Amino acid sequence: MALAAKKSAAGTAAAGKPAAQKAPARRSEKSAVKSIAEFSKAEELEAYREMLAIRRFEEKAGQMYGMGLIGGFCHLYIGQEAVVVGMQKALKSGDQVITGYRDHGHMLACGMDPKGVMAELTGRRGGYSKGKGGSMHMFSVEKGFFGGHGIVGAQVSLGTGLAFADHYRQNGNVCLTYFGDGAANQGQVYESFNMAELWKLPVVYIIENNKYAMGTAVNRASAQTDFSRRGTSFNIPGEQVDGMDVRAVYAAGQRAVEFARSGKGPYILEMLTYRYRGHSMSDPAKYRSKEEVQKMRTEHDPIEQVRARLLEKKWASEEDLKAIDAEIRDTMNAAADFASSDPEPDASELYTDILR
Repeated sequence: MALAAKKSAAGTAAAGKPAAQKAPARRSEKSAVKSIAEFSKAEELEAYREMLAIRRFEEKAGQMYGMGLIGGFCHLYIGQEAVVVGMQKALKSGDQVITGYRDHGHMLACGMDPKGVMAELTGRRGGYSKGKGGSMHMFSVEKGFFGGHGIVGAQVSLGTGLAFADHYRQNGNVCLTYFGDGAANQGQVYESFNMAELWKLPVVYIIENNKYAMGTAVNRASAQTDFSRRGTSFNIPGEQVDGMDVRAVYAAGQRAVEFARSGKGPYILEMLTYRYRGHSMSDPAKYRSKEEVQKMRTEHDPIEQVRARLLEKKWASEEDLKAIDAEIRDTMNAAADFASSDPEPDASELYTDILR
């Protein structure tokens, strides 16, 4: 990713080494739409398994980065798992997903193979982009995933273009276009909003507000911190959602996707979420306190919420959940082994897949 593009995501930080930033106030529960889907036992278990798979994949990716097996940028999704898992449940076959560079969780939620994703992270030929794209640039048309994108906000105009294609073809599909609170200040986002509403395009804009963008708290970088209102001047409806509760995400996703699919145009969902790690693996995250992160882990962790419900309702035992975890760990270990042993791309691949 170009350095200038990354800096634009969060604004310019104060000169010198700043003290830990004052945590942006977490919105009250009343400010987010309180509509929570009722999950069956099967749905709770499925959500638990899918979110845990993303968590364990990202933990393994972080470990491999530390070992020097993954180069370049690597942005982990730990803490935000409920957003993609809940939204994916609202889609049908043929719908599309596009996002920025914090993209591993989106890929797994779309059903992409952990081996192929991990192999791309390590630059191997078995990766989804043949080892040439890395962490931020892979896709799968088969799974409806149209890429992680390294340029801040670039996916918003591309996602709007995908929605235009759906509108033109009248195929009934919807495009989920993800971006963060930092990217929300990009000019191309508002050009896309204008076009999407003007043509009533079937696109749902999902703003994953993890409160710090690249490292600057939202209240220091954004004049309007209620991102669900960013489409007001374009007549695009929006709502805030508890992005740490997979049931709330799913309920909001259903409403938004149905709105867009029915021909009413774009919809904005602001997911109030939180990343536990730094912006990328190279970020020490000194702009927030350890106590703040621990409080979020303890009180709002999306996976622990599901786990607690499963145990409370006696839909699963501690042994059942440990078995699921062990199975997922085995899968991610196998993906890591594949990504470590798969051959690197042949030198001839330097000249393929190039637009001239």
